[in-house]
Amino acid sequence: MDDATKIVEFIRFGGLISACFVLLGTWLVVRFINNSAVRLGQRFVERRLVLHQASTVLRFTIYLLGIGAAIFLSFRLSDEMLLAVGGSIAVAFGISLKDLAASLLAGLIILFDRPFQVGDRITFGGVYGEVTAIGLRSVRLVTLDDSLVTVPNNKFLTDLVSSSNAGALDMLVQMDFWVGVDQDVEAARRIVRDALTSSSYAFMGKPWAVLLSEVAQSGWVGVRVRAKVYVLDVQFEKALETDVTARVRAGFHEAGILPPAVLHRGLGEQVESAVRAA
Repeated sequence: MDDATKIVEFIRFGGLISACFVLLGTWLVVRFINNSAVRLGQRFVERRLVLHQASTVLRFTIYLLGIGAAIFLSFRLSDEMLLAVGGSIAVAFGISLKDLAASLLAGLIILFDRPFQVGDRITFGGVYGEVTAIGLRSVRLVTLDDSLVTVPNNKFLTDLVSSSNAGALDMLVQMDFWVGVDQDVEAARRIVRDALTSSSYAFMGKPWAVLLSEVAQSGWVGVRVRAKVYVLDVQFEKALETDVTARVRAGFHEAGILPPAVLHRGLGEQVESAVRAA
């Protein structure tokens, strides 16, 4: 009974309403910051990632301040009360909020260590998507098929994560095209090169390349034409792939360049083509 009385005395019932208003105000401020960052990012595209990253740090700080203020308003933090119920509360919170505390600490580590940032496209646990928010408890990813994936912050401390653009607006994109060993490989290379340089989504301010390699698979051999180019903005990743692929396919069709035999032609046709080429 004495413990219950002490707990009741520990709570500031008059401050609970104020604490609720503080939490509501914190949520409204955080939402305003988030919406403002989105609008400014749409207006100043070249600064979009910087704005999202700054808003993440600001939102994280406001959340911590708001929760701290709400706790101060809701409880009488005197030495006597802390000694009376501090131990039991610490144990209870330690058990129930262990994962939350770990995620909170991990969130701080992510913000300062910066293995990735808001706006980065990362691969984690087989999921590829864009980081849209780094919160107190979790990181939110939006995949390229518009699925929202939520990952607890502490998972990033033990598992591998790969960032494709590492805070930059542009990102390296790799595309593979296959042609038969009996085809005009140099012509195929020129077609891919022209498709890259003529695409409006490609950022030619960074190094790009068209690489050739002969690859043997089970039962067939083909030439892989690998295109490596930076996309102007990570948001246009798939648009770049679609544009370049359409241009390459049209160019291959016009030049009569065929894929490896196992993918398109019979073995007899491949031998016949090789004999004509010889």
